[in-house]
Amino acid sequence: MNAHPLKSWLGAHLGLVYVFLYGPILVLVALSFNKAGMPTVWSGFSLEWYGKLFENQKIIASVGNSLFIAAVATVISTVIGTLLAMGLEERRPRIATEALIAAPMIIPDIVMAISLLSFYSLIKLTLGAHSVILSHTAFMISFVCAVVRTRFKHFDRSIIEASIDLGASEITTFRRVTLPVIAPGVIAAALLGFTLSFDEFIISYFTSGPSSASITFPMQIYAMIRFGVTPDVNAVATIVMLVSFFLIFLSQRINREVEA
Repeated sequence: MNAHPLKSWLGAHLGLVYVFLYGPILVLVALSFNKAGMPTVWSGFSLEWYGKLFENQKIIASVGNSLFIAAVATVISTVIGTLLAMGLEERRPRIATEALIAAPMIIPDIVMAISLLSFYSLIKLTLGAHSVILSHTAFMISFVCAVVRTRFKHFDRSIIEASIDLGASEITTFRRVTLPVIAPGVIAAALLGFTLSFDEFIISYFTSGPSSASITFPMQIYAMIRFGVTPDVNAVATIVMLVSFFLIFLSQRINREVEA
């Protein structure tokens, strides 16, 4: 008898949480189609700001920079993170080692950014797109490793031993046996890493140089909103949000298929 009121209360609570989380996002999306230049006044539906957005050369250039940085950092971190996951599963490391590997996922971005900037200053590395790529790779490796390791929990190692017993080399075994099995986890990790890299702002802001090639998309957006939120900023945010949601959804879908 008491289960029904409790269920209704939990449903209402869940609804309020959804409103709190996604209400501002829906408002942002709606304002991106606002014909008026003022974000607080609705004067009709318009795609004007999306058209102006694609005419902004600074935004187009920053998107290209972010795509390039995210793609390169994703490739490097996916390779290193996958090999790291394989090594950890083989050696079964201690808790301290596990904590050190997971630390970049827990450490606040501002701490990570300051430490990377200090390190680059210590070794006298000139800042630019290459320093941003290295910085993104540094924190993405942990995420890639964590995702790929979930795949190894469902991995039957006896097939590796069988492959070697049948005369296959270690490289052939990895290419023909191990990699096809863990491929869904690797793809999911790469998608997650790409999303994190494309959306990263704090680390990019601290480790980028004066060159325009190191100005990422989030940094350009920050420069645009310093003097107020305009409809074209809402349009940019809407596009980024949709792309990010799609990549995260795709990553979660692949992870779910892997766990199944």
